[in-house]
Formats: sequence, structure tokens, C-alpha cells
Amino acid sequence: MTDDIVLYALPVFGLLMAVEFGWGLARGRNTYGLADTLASLSQGLLSQVVAACTQLIQIGLYTLAFPFLTLTPHAALWQHAGGLVAAVVLYDFCDYWLHRVSHESALFWAAHVVHHQSRRFNLSTALRQESAYALTGWPFFLPMALVGVPPAQFALAGIVVLFYQFWIHTEHIGSLGPLDRWLSTPSNHRVHHATNPRYLDRNYGAILVVWDRLFGSFEPESEPCVYGTTVPLAGWDPLTAVGANYAGLWRRCRAARGWRDRVGVLLRSPSWRPAGVPEPAPVPTPEDRRVARGQGAVAVALFLVATACTGGLLWRVDDLGRAALAGVAACLVAGLWAIGAVLDRRLAPWAGAALGLVAAAGVLGLLTT
Repeated sequence: MTDDIVLYALPVFGLLMAVEFGWGLARGRNTYGLADTLASLSQGLLSQVVAACTQLIQIGLYTLAFPFLTLTPHAALWQHAGGLVAAVVLYDFCDYWLHRVSHESALFWAAHVVHHQSRRFNLSTALRQESAYALTGWPFFLPMALVGVPPAQFALAGIVVLFYQFWIHTEHIGSLGPLDRWLSTPSNHRVHHATNPRYLDRNYGAILVVWDRLFGSFEPESEPCVYGTTVPLAGWDPLTAVGANYAGLWRRCRAARGWRDRVGVLLRSPSWRPAGVPEPAPVPTPEDRRVARGQGAVAVALFLVATACTGGLLWRVDDLGRAALAGVAACLVAGLWAIGAVLDRRLAPWAGAALGLVAAAGVLGLLTT
């Protein structure tokens, strides 16, 4: 069900991004950049590939745990519209704590940081989803099983919370007055994505910003936002984006002395360093290099092919065996890497096109057998 909903939503997301892009051009305030947008959307496709391969971990573990944890297995509440509203509120509350821990603990931040790496803020940023987030975050939602939220309602509540967050990733909607006090709005979420010192680690709420007001993490928008991460990512390769922070954690763990410091590296603040482990050298913010016409055309073409192939995967995922699913995933990852490599000028456009076409052929062959 989840795969079908996402598949049907993709054209809607694409149309809304086109509208935002056109509106920005008309107002003389374009918030899109070609390389940044393709990098964000490639991360979104990569997250769908990972989700297709890890359904057991995402919804499956909740389903397996439900009969053992629930205290109210047959509560009628969850069969009505009011039950869905309650499930969404509960999901939003659990997501607040997962989101907060994902900023305050280095191991969880390594999974979540992908969503913050874009140096622009637009609707494509909303689709820059984390591939490893569900793998580390599923225990935070088990309290919903305790109170009897059925797996189907849990999955639907997750979709509602996820889709709500799409529209708040924009610079073209200003303050919404009283709504800013209760809901996660574009103004509140711009603060969350900003690297301004006063904005760091604020406004975690997905739908309700009430949680931030209750637990002391709210900050109103009061100055222009600077987007990205305090340690900026250089380049557009989606695999580097996912793995860079894990590699950094590994290096810090190796440099730490004793298991207490190693555990601290993983679980304490992302900025924490044990005694004797030097601070990393400052990383300058990379400049947005102009994408050459041929380079951009190949990257866009490869992305469209990868999008079609990912749609095919979501359409056929329930029919694929493990070997075919692994093969499709490997081909799609190779195709997505090619997009970043072309944009980073590590592959010539013709080489990237060749790799992308080979990967697409592999996907097509596996999906049609």
C-alpha cells in the first residue's frame, strides 16, 4: 500500500515543484539550482530503493511487535476517523523525539544529515529523504503499538505525517500568523534547516510545533536563514552524501581511547570529541559551480531514466524475488551514482550516459523476467 501511494504521489510532487520554480522565476527569486535539485531528488529515489529492500525493518518490525506489545488489541477507536487523527498525533509525537535525538546524537545524525545537506530550500529539499533513517528510527514508534494502533493505521499515519512536510519546504510562503504558533509551517521549518547559530537544533515538529513549545526547542524566524550543514558536503554524489558522516564517525572512534569514549562518539552530540581527538579542520562551503550544458543535459536525462526505473521497481516490488530485488537495487544505485559523478566531473558525460543506460537495461531486464 505504501509503495502505491508514493508512486501515485510522485507526479503531484513534480507538478508542484514546477509551479514553485515558475513562481520563483516570475518573482525574480529562483530558489532552485540544477545540480542541487538533481542531488536532492536522487537522494529521494535512493531512499525509495532502500525502502523497497527493507520493508521488513520499516513496517514489518512494527507488525511483528504489535501482538506482543499491544495492551488493547481490539480497541474500536482505531477503526474510525477519530482513530486515524489520534494515530497521526501519536506518530507526530514519536517522530518529534526521533527527530530531536537525530540532531543531538551523532549516530542518529549520520542517518538524518542527508536531509539537511542541501544549501537551498525548496520543495525538492522535501524529497531529499534519508536512506538509513527508518533503519535506526523504528524503535521510537513502538509506543504506538502499546496503545493498540494497528499496523495499517500506523503505516497510514506515517504517510500523512510524511506528506504534510512536503509543502513546508519553501521560501515563497511567509509567516502564517497564529498558525505558526501551533503547526510546523514554512517559517518554522526554514528555521529548522538553517545553520544560523540561534537556529541550530530547533523546531523538530513534523506537523505540530506544539511539541517544540512544550519541550523547549522552539525558535521563531527572526533573521534570514543560511541553509546546509555546519560541515558542508562538497559535491553531488548521493553515495558520498550518505556515507560521509559514517566515515567520520569511524575515524573518530578509531582515534578515541577506550570503549567509553567510543560509545560517547556514537551517542553524544555530533560535535563532541573525546580528550586527545583534535577538532577537524574547517571545511569551506563549496561554491555552486556552473553546470555545463552538455553535463546538465546528460544528468537530467539520467535522472529521468532513474525515475522511470524506480517507478517500475515500486510497481513490481511485491512480485520480485530477493535476488531480482537485489539486482534491481544495485543497478539503480549505479545509475544514481552516475548522475552525481557527472555533476562532480568525475565521469565524462558520455561515460555517465553509458553507465546509466547499462544500469537501466539491467533494471528493465530484471523487472520483465
